Amino acid sequence: MSGKKIAGVVGTVVALGVVGAVAGTGYYVHDQVSELEVAPAYELPEADSVLVPATPDPVDQQALTATLQAYADNEDLGIFHAQISDASTGETVFDAHSDQPLTPASSTKVLTAAAALYTLDPADTLTTEVVAGNNPGEVVIKAAGDVWMDAATIEDLASQIGEASAVFIDTSIWEGQEKLMPGWAPDNVDGGYVAPLEPAMIHAGRIGETEGDVPRSHTPALDVAQAVADQVGAQTVGYSVAPEGAEQVASVESDPLIDRLKTMMKNSDNVMAEAIGREVGTKVGTRAPQVTMDVLGEQGFNLTGITIADNSGLSEHNLITPALLNEIMLRATSDEKLRPLVTTLPVAGGEGTLVTRYGDLEGKGWVRAKTGTLTGVNALVGTVTSDVGNVYTFAFLSNGVEIEPARRAMDEMASSLRDF
Repeated sequence: MSGKKIAGVVGTVVALGVVGAVAGTGYYVHDQVSELEVAPAYELPEADSVLVPATPDPVDQQALTATLQAYADNEDLGIFHAQISDASTGETVFDAHSDQPLTPASSTKVLTAAAALYTLDPADTLTTEVVAGNNPGEVVIKAAGDVWMDAATIEDLASQIGEASAVFIDTSIWEGQEKLMPGWAPDNVDGGYVAPLEPAMIHAGRIGETEGDVPRSHTPALDVAQAVADQVGAQTVGYSVAPEGAEQVASVESDPLIDRLKTMMKNSDNVMAEAIGREVGTKVGTRAPQVTMDVLGEQGFNLTGITIADNSGLSEHNLITPALLNEIMLRATSDEKLRPLVTTLPVAGGEGTLVTRYGDLEGKGWVRAKTGTLTGVNALVGTVTSDVGNVYTFAFLSNGVEIEPARRAMDEMASSLRDF
């Protein structure tokens, strides 16, 4: 069994170019008119009465239920469990066995992200330090869980170190924790879905690429040490625990948590999800993935029937109810602590794992959702704004299905909410 995900990004170069052109025109116009005399500014008269915001038309609940049931009855969805709520009222507007768990695939990341937002600050970063080793010329990288490292990170560390004869890496922050989680297939590393879990990686352990499902390293932390060694002239590379009280010679900061969450969620990166789960565990003092369950339980979520064997959803052992997934999304529409979760979700037809979907559907641009895909498994969890202004949250899980037909059926069901 192996994971399957779609990754994508949306560029902004054209938009930036337009902004630059407008700015240049502005400077020219300013030079030409700066000496002109102008009349006094117009003062807008005070309004006679306060405007009352428009409210959406009442929803025909009978028509909504009938429409959703028709989509839910699609045989392409296989074993299908779901829940949909009206975000403004909190009321459930559709339910199909939502209290019964199914294999959730990468929608598990919704739980991971929620636990992170309840535990950490969106501005939190990870600090990777380099300290002097036991012998002159030796340095030790103290891995801190940053699997988002890139070429710039390595160059920054190397420039601060200068020269060294040996570079070691200390991975003890995750000491005793599994490198491959229960339910992961042996070929998942070479298949590009995950790397052995070590607390320092370049591009989440990818070999020769910065994103996507490409083969990943079997020794990702050692690769970090080797990359630094190549730039500082060191001939010796290995694992070693940093000496107590050693002098710091370099340090780098990761991106803020919210940016790391966005990368993880939009591209459904399994390594990043596991790293965030362990970051929460380090903060709380409980190992992942159990810490995710503990945090959500403390927040009052109903965890009946829930089992998670990892934080990414790659494991076949995970079982989650649509009711829990939908409740997290529903809270995210009003809970200040959880609200950033919505911004981490891919936009239909625009980015991440939804970039190639919704091309001809009404939900394009209006659905924001976390996807989930394993062999025979599909998931879609998120929000959609209707044409009349209603906001709905939803969680769809289907098992025992052909991936593409089930994915299309879910996208159509989410898009149907645009009419209500």
